[in-house]
Amino acid sequence: MKDRYEQYIEKRDEYFQRIQRLNRRDFMRASGVAAAGAAISGALSPHSFQPVDVEAAGQSFRFAYISDSHLYEKSLNERFVRSILKAVDDVNALDPQPDFVFYGGDLAQLGQAKELEEGAQILKAVKAPMRMMVGEHDWYLDMGDAWRKHFGKDTYSFDHKGVHFVVLNSVIVEDYWTGPKMTNMERMLAMAQLDNPNGRPFTVGDAQRDWLKNDLASVAVDTPVIVFSHSPLYKMYKKWNFWTDDAEQVQALLAKFKAVTVIHGHTHQMLTNKIGNIHFHGMLSTAWPWPYAPQGLPKLTVRMNRADPFDEFDGCGDGTIDVAATGRVDKNFNFWSRNPLKVSAAYLDSDGLLSKPPRESDVNY
Repeated sequence: MKDRYEQYIEKRDEYFQRIQRLNRRDFMRASGVAAAGAAISGALSPHSFQPVDVEAAGQSFRFAYISDSHLYEKSLNERFVRSILKAVDDVNALDPQPDFVFYGGDLAQLGQAKELEEGAQILKAVKAPMRMMVGEHDWYLDMGDAWRKHFGKDTYSFDHKGVHFVVLNSVIVEDYWTGPKMTNMERMLAMAQLDNPNGRPFTVGDAQRDWLKNDLASVAVDTPVIVFSHSPLYKMYKKWNFWTDDAEQVQALLAKFKAVTVIHGHTHQMLTNKIGNIHFHGMLSTAWPWPYAPQGLPKLTVRMNRADPFDEFDGCGDGTIDVAATGRVDKNFNFWSRNPLKVSAAYLDSDGLLSKPPRESDVNY
């Protein structure tokens, strides 16, 4: 079996062979987005290596994201409202504007009508088109009735510039509230716990997996696929529900496609993973950062430091995602109190050998 260095050399040689076949104009276009280098000193250089289909280069685009704002009513918690307003200002200030803005779930804290109404009104100020995903905090007070009233379907797909996008409701859990006759608010408060002793793991569920299978049936295998899921579509730490119980079954439905990326919320932290052909990226929260789980952290994750307890914005933020013509993405984290950081497709494609993001050097609280 070839080691990583041998695989890298093969990819590098293939890249240079492709460059030799390009005319001058195409070479200038390709050289602006791909480069390769190696240092034989026990490690590879951090230069980016990402072959690009120059014939389709015009299809690259950017979208922005906001996630996990956990809004209470403003009279109860103004800080979280200030945070989502800051995120809206960030994406509205982007120049050029993103093709769309994606909201990653948990707009509300307790799924109450006034929380969701407040969030919906704030998001109306976003200049670019909005796409929405539901989180468990939005869902379990009334099983999604109020959320759907504002935002429509919780499971859907769309196509944009040659990429097929899928939005899933991945926070479906087995009913554990009917037997003990929990009230709606008792159910919501239980679901809002990070460590719910009576809870059940998140799933996509049989019905949505059937829907996904049918949705993907007409999509060509060389079409890039980007999936939005509130929970990570892999298994990290079950006690905190940083976990999707039927993740392997969902991954199997995606395995045939050449390039698949999953963007998820819920974990409130930088997370990076790769399973087979699938790249996974976690989104930042505008409300607060979680600490990392004591086990299960994906090896490709470049850990963010713990938050400064005296800075309400530390460890929080929003960001953008650059989608290349190949369908692979570069994930840009816009930290509000720290330097921005990019996790590139080249980093994941090389299993962490190339373009490794720098580890933070500031104080780890």
